[in-house]
Amino acid sequence: MAGVPYHYILRNLWVRKLTTLLTAGGMALVVFVFAAVLMLSEGLKATLVDTGSRDNVVIIRRGAETEVQSGIDRDQAALLETYPEVAVSPRGRPSVSREVVVLMVLSKRGSAKPSNVTLRGLSEIGLALRPQVRVKAGRMFRPGTSEIVAGERIADGFVDAGLGERLRFGGRQWTVVGIFEAGGSGFESEIWGDVEQFMQAFRRGAYSSVILRLDRRAHLDPLRARIASDQRLNLEAQPETDFYAEQSEVMVKFLNVLGTALSVTFSLGAVMGAMTTMYASVAHRTAEIGTLRALGFQRPAILRAFLTESLCLALFGGALGLALASTLGAITVSTMNWQTFSELAFRFTMTFEIVAKALCFVLAMGLLGGFLPALRAARLGIVEALRAS
Repeated sequence: MAGVPYHYILRNLWVRKLTTLLTAGGMALVVFVFAAVLMLSEGLKATLVDTGSRDNVVIIRRGAETEVQSGIDRDQAALLETYPEVAVSPRGRPSVSREVVVLMVLSKRGSAKPSNVTLRGLSEIGLALRPQVRVKAGRMFRPGTSEIVAGERIADGFVDAGLGERLRFGGRQWTVVGIFEAGGSGFESEIWGDVEQFMQAFRRGAYSSVILRLDRRAHLDPLRARIASDQRLNLEAQPETDFYAEQSEVMVKFLNVLGTALSVTFSLGAVMGAMTTMYASVAHRTAEIGTLRALGFQRPAILRAFLTESLCLALFGGALGLALASTLGAITVSTMNWQTFSELAFRFTMTFEIVAKALCFVLAMGLLGGFLPALRAARLGIVEALRAS
């Protein structure tokens, strides 16, 4: 005989509205936590990867993990500009930006809590290498002056970093003449100014990094080989997207471990809740099970019916949890990048992969929570079930 009709399964969930909602709510909470941690991790990765461009190459001192730890002297930077793999700008100049990166402590708006902020000194060519950057308010800084521009997340979150305000560092007063956005990338958590002015202010004799654009992406390996073979250099080249992606590895791993631990812990409670609900359902429907068996429905059909009911319950909870998690997309999180020890702001990011993982996770919970009760229902004999009623 065919399986138990689906409308019968769904009707049973509807009849037990309170227990259905309570059990689904527990699963929704687990899915919410699971999806939220994955969204946090994905948002961090997306922010840092979007910071780079596939056409740009970051060159830092060999062995340095961040730009702050690196040092490239002026002669080395000048030599890099002569390499044939470097693209030429429309003005006929090498597409190379000499940059200096330092950290400065600023106070957050509202709480006055201090936090490290990245200051980046760059040249005019450096602006051209970041086409995703757009001035949102005010204007771009003028080279050779004590003018700076702030990423919108820095301007919103830190004292004296707004348009027209002044910051004091390096023994000088700096005026914020513009606020820029960068497509949600990590640049929005930085303050930019003229590289030579920053080097004078911080008494730096060497650049932190050199950013260059290749004339062709296929020239990355020849550029690396040329740098490695040049005895005057102790540098290494890396695609900008890969460089910034590595900045997120430590934090992403921590979030994934934390998320897995929390989700597994909460899921145990959700599975027990689903199992209790399904056992109660079997106990209250003994007569129904006996009737179904008397009508000719076999044990496998009963097993599938109760498993389907448990999976539907889990799916409802999963959909509810994902709906709640999707609202986090409007929230901006500000935290320390453990690689650079500077402030980084990013958003929760929902992806199709996260939705798929969350649904698979909750369906697994439904399967584990419903299997034993479904097995008990399937094993009930006709006489035993009818007599128990």
